[in-house]
Amino acid sequence: MSPSPRPAKKAAAKKAAAKKSVAKQPAKKPAARSPQASEPHDADSHDLIRVHGARENNLKDVSIEIPKRRLTVFTGVSGSGKSSLVFDTIAAESQRLINETYSTFVQGFMPTLARPEVDVLDGLTTAIIVDQQRMGADPRSTVGTATDVHAMLRILFSRLGKPHIGPPSAFSFNTASAQGSGAISVGNKKAVRASFSRTGGMCPRCEGRGSVSDIDLTQLYDDSKSLNEGALTIPGYTMDGWYGRIFRGCGFFDPDKPIRKYTKRELNDLLHKEPTKIKVEGINLTYEGLIPRIQKSMLSKDIDSLQPHIRAFVERATAFSVCPECEGTRLSEGARSSKIKRISIADACAMEIRDLAKWVEGLEEPSVAPLIEALRQTLDSFAEIGLGYLSLDRPSGTLSGGEAQRVKMIRHLGSSLTDVTYVFDEPTTGLHPHDIGNMNNLLLRLRDKGNTVLVVEHKPQAIAIADHVVDLGPGAGAGGGTVCFEGDVDGLRASDTVTGRHLDDRASLKPETRKPTGKLPIRGADKHNLQDVDVDIPLGVLTVVTGVAGSGKSSLVHGAMPLQESAEGVVSVDQTPIRGSRRSNPATYTGLLEPIRKAFAKENGVKPALFSANSEGACPTCNGAGVIFTDLAMMAGTSSTCEDCEGRRFDSSVLEYRFGGRDISEVLAMPVAQAQEFFGTGDARTPAAHKILTHLADVGLGYLTLGQPLTTLSGGERQRLKLATHMADKGGIYVLDEPTTGLHLADVEQLLGLLDRLVDSGKTVIVVEHHPAVMAHADWIIDLGPGAGHDGGKIVYEGAPTDLVSARSTLTGEHLAAYVGA
Repeated sequence: MSPSPRPAKKAAAKKAAAKKSVAKQPAKKPAARSPQASEPHDADSHDLIRVHGARENNLKDVSIEIPKRRLTVFTGVSGSGKSSLVFDTIAAESQRLINETYSTFVQGFMPTLARPEVDVLDGLTTAIIVDQQRMGADPRSTVGTATDVHAMLRILFSRLGKPHIGPPSAFSFNTASAQGSGAISVGNKKAVRASFSRTGGMCPRCEGRGSVSDIDLTQLYDDSKSLNEGALTIPGYTMDGWYGRIFRGCGFFDPDKPIRKYTKRELNDLLHKEPTKIKVEGINLTYEGLIPRIQKSMLSKDIDSLQPHIRAFVERATAFSVCPECEGTRLSEGARSSKIKRISIADACAMEIRDLAKWVEGLEEPSVAPLIEALRQTLDSFAEIGLGYLSLDRPSGTLSGGEAQRVKMIRHLGSSLTDVTYVFDEPTTGLHPHDIGNMNNLLLRLRDKGNTVLVVEHKPQAIAIADHVVDLGPGAGAGGGTVCFEGDVDGLRASDTVTGRHLDDRASLKPETRKPTGKLPIRGADKHNLQDVDVDIPLGVLTVVTGVAGSGKSSLVHGAMPLQESAEGVVSVDQTPIRGSRRSNPATYTGLLEPIRKAFAKENGVKPALFSANSEGACPTCNGAGVIFTDLAMMAGTSSTCEDCEGRRFDSSVLEYRFGGRDISEVLAMPVAQAQEFFGTGDARTPAAHKILTHLADVGLGYLTLGQPLTTLSGGERQRLKLATHMADKGGIYVLDEPTTGLHLADVEQLLGLLDRLVDSGKTVIVVEHHPAVMAHADWIIDLGPGAGHDGGKIVYEGAPTDLVSARSTLTGEHLAAYVGA
C-alpha cells in the first residue's frame, strides 16, 4: 500500500505561505551583527602554538600549547631548557620556514637553519627575536647608525643645512670623498671623457673612527738586531714564514744589517712603503710597510675580538687619542660647517637623545615634514624605553647587553605589523627596579596590538604581568627539560615547583655588617656623565654600586676606580659574552683539560696531545667533532653521529688508555660534581683538576658535563662559567658586573653564599648590581643618580643598606624598602 501524499502537500503549502508573508513585510535595514553573535569562523580556531615532542638540547619530549596574542613568560632555573624551547625550537623553526619562502638564489646568501628536534610545530607565526647578543663592535658602528636615526639626520641636513654642501653622503662618516676621470667606451663606440666625484663626510685623518693611533716603534722591532736575527717583535712576523720570505726577497734593504744602521730610505721602505708588487722565488707577492700592514690587520679591528696575544701587543704598541682634525666627531670640516639653527650634525649626534628630540620638535619645515615626524617618533621611542640618556655617537660596541637589547626594540615599537611573535631574552637585564615597570608597559603594548609575546625571564616583577606561565625544570642540564607547570601567575605561586616556592622570596637586611679594613679613594671622577665625584670604596667588605640605568655605575667602577694603583691584584668579571665553538667545552674553557691530559699521559707513558679531540687524539673520520656534517648548499645541512667513534670524538686507540679505571671520553662525559669526587680521592687524585672543579661547583654548575659544547649553554650558565674561571685568579679585589644576569631566584641564594665566602677569605668584592637581594645582602651601598645621563653622575647615597631603607631618600631606597617589607 503506497504512502499518502497529503502530508507532503500540506508542508509545501505552509512553506509557500511563510515566503508570501515575508515578502509582504517592509524591507528592513540589515542590523550590524556583533562578533559575539556571529557563527565561529574556522580561521578563528587557530589561537594556539602547539609544540609536541620537542627534544632540542636537554628537552625531554616536551609538549605544550601556548596561547596566541597573549604574553607568555617562561621560567625555570638556569639551564632548565627555557632557551632551548623558546629560541632553539619555536623561534628557530619560524625563521627557517620564512627563509624557505625565498627563492633558492636568495637562500644561497642566507644562513641555513636546520629543523629543530621536534615532532610537531603547529600554529607558528612570524618570529622576531630580540636577544641579548651584543651589537656589532665595528669601530664605525654607533647607536645612530645601528637604528637608522643617523641616516634620517643626514637627509635632514642635506635638505635644510646651511651652507648646502651636498647629498646625504656628505654627512656620513662612513663615506670618503673621492673623484676620478678618464676615457670610457661602450661596445665599439668612440671613447669619451668622463669624470666622477663623490662627496663624503669622512674625516680624512682618522677615516671616520674619531681617534688616531700613535705606534711605538720600539715595540715593533729591536733595532740592534737584523731581520734575520729576529729583530721584529710583532706576533706572527717570523723569518720562518711568508713574512720572512717577503722581507728577504724584496730587495729594498739588507736583511742581515741591523735596523739602526738602515739609511733613511731603507727605514721608510721597512715601515711605510705603499703596496708594491714583487717576485720572490718565482712567486708574485705584494710587499707593504709594517705600519700600514698592521693598521689593516690589527688596528682596524675591534680590540676585544682579537686573540689575547695580539690584543696584548696592540695595547702595548699603540696609544689611541682623539683625532685632532675632527675632534672626535668623525666628520670632515665641510660636514661640520653645515648647520640648522646653529646646530651641526656633529652637535646633534653628541646631544643626549631626549635633548635632541626637543630640538627636532622645534623644527618646522613643510618640505620635510614626513621626515621630521618619523625622526621625532623614533627619538621619542628611545626616551620611552629608558634610553634617553644615550647619544647617537655612542659606539654600539660599548652598550651593555640590556642596552643593546632595548636598542633593538626601537624599530619594533612603532611597527604596524600585528599577529607577530616577539621573542625576548630577559628584557629586564641591566634595569633598575624603577625601570622594569616601563619595560613591562612596552611588552604589554606589543601584546595589546594583537601580537604573541614570549619572554624568558627570572624577575618576579616581570613574571607578574604574564597571561600564561610555563615553568621548566625541575633542575638544570640533564635534571631539567620537562614542563613542571603551565597556567597563570597565581597558579605558579601555589604550585610546588622551584619557581613557585621562591617567587615570593625576600632577602632580609643584615643585622650586622662587616667592618672595612681600609678604603679605595676616588677623587674628581668625571668620565662620561660623572660630575666630579668624590667617594671612598671600603676594602674587605661586600660593596654594591647601584642606581638607575645610565646613572654612571660602570663609568665609576671601570673608568674611575684607581685599581691600577692598588697593591692588590684585581679580578674583573664583566658582561662580555664568552666565545666558543662546538669544539669548546667547560673543560677546555676553564683550563681543566690541561691537568687531565697530563695525568692521562703520565699514567700511560704517552704524549698529552693524544688526549685532545682537537689534536693528535682526534677521530680521523670526524676530525674530533663527534658528528659528520653534510653540506646541502642552500638547504639546511645535516649532521649525523660519527659511526667510527660513536660520538666520543677520540680515535679508538686513544680510548684504550685509562686513568683511574676510566678512558678520556668517559671522564669528559662526567658531570662536574661526579668529576670533583673522582679527581679528589683515590688513584685518580689530581689536585690541579680538583681545584678547578671546586670552583665550577661553587658557582652552581655541578650538573654540567665536562665535555658539553659551549654552544649549548644558556646565558646564565656562560656567566657563571666565566666567574668560575676568574675565581682561580690571584687577586685581592673582585669587581663583578651584574653577576645575577641569567640567574633564577633559587640560584641567587647560591651566588650570595659565594660572595660571602670570597669576602670572608679576605677579599674585597665590588658588585655593580640592580637585584634587590644583592643590595639587601651588601655591607655598603653606593647609589648613583638621581636620574640617567646628565641627570645622573652624582652620589645620592653611600652607607649601610639599613640606613638607605629607613631614609627612603632615593629611588633605590624606595624599591629596596618595598622589597624587604620595611
